[in-house]
Amino acid sequence: MTRVPGAPNLTPQFCFSSGALRDFLRLSRAAVDDSIAQHVNALVTPAKAGFDPQSTSRRDLTSSNHRVGADACQSFRDNVLFPAWQARTEVLNYCGLVATSTDPDDPETAIREAENQKDRERVIDERLDPYSARFSPREARTQSLAMLIRQERGVENIVRNRTWDVVQQRCSTSREKWERPFQEWREAHVALAECNTTQ
Repeated sequence: MTRVPGAPNLTPQFCFSSGALRDFLRLSRAAVDDSIAQHVNALVTPAKAGFDPQSTSRRDLTSSNHRVGADACQSFRDNVLFPAWQARTEVLNYCGLVATSTDPDDPETAIREAENQKDRERVIDERLDPYSARFSPREARTQSLAMLIRQERGVENIVRNRTWDVVQQRCSTSREKWERPFQEWREAHVALAECNTTQ
C-alpha cells in the first residue's frame, strides 16, 4: 500500500513557513495524486481469471480485465486517497484560519509602521516627480499566507478532479463527482475517530 505523508504538527509557524507548507502539499500530492494511474494499475490482479492466450492478439481496453475490483478500489479510496486528501484539507483549513486571525507576533509590524509613518510625512509633488505618489506598503504575512492558501485551494481542486477522473474510469461506472463520496468518508471517519477517543 502507498505510504502517504502524515499530517504535520499544525502551528502558526508551520503556516507562515511557506516553504514547509508547500513542501507538505507537494509531497502529499506526489505520493498519491500525481501517480494515481500507477496506484490504480497496481490494484489489478491480472492472473485472477487465468491467462487467455487470445488476449495477446487483440487490444481491448473496454474489457472487464481493465476494471479494478470494487473491494480493491474501496480499500484504496478509504485507506490511501481520502486520508491524503483529509490531511491536506486539515492543513489548508487550519492555515486559512491563521491567515484570517490577528498576528501579534509578526516580526515586520514595526518596520511596516515605520514605512507607513514615513509615507504620511512625504511631500508629493507630481509636477516635479511624477512617481512621487508611488508607495508600495509591505504586505503583512497574514495577507501573503491568505493569498498562498487561495492559490493552493485552487490547485487542490484541480488535482482532486483529475485524480477522481482516473479513479472513476478504472473503478466505477458512475460519473459522480468526488465531493459527495469524500464527504461521506469524512463523516464516517470523524464518527469513528470520536468513538475511539471516548473509549
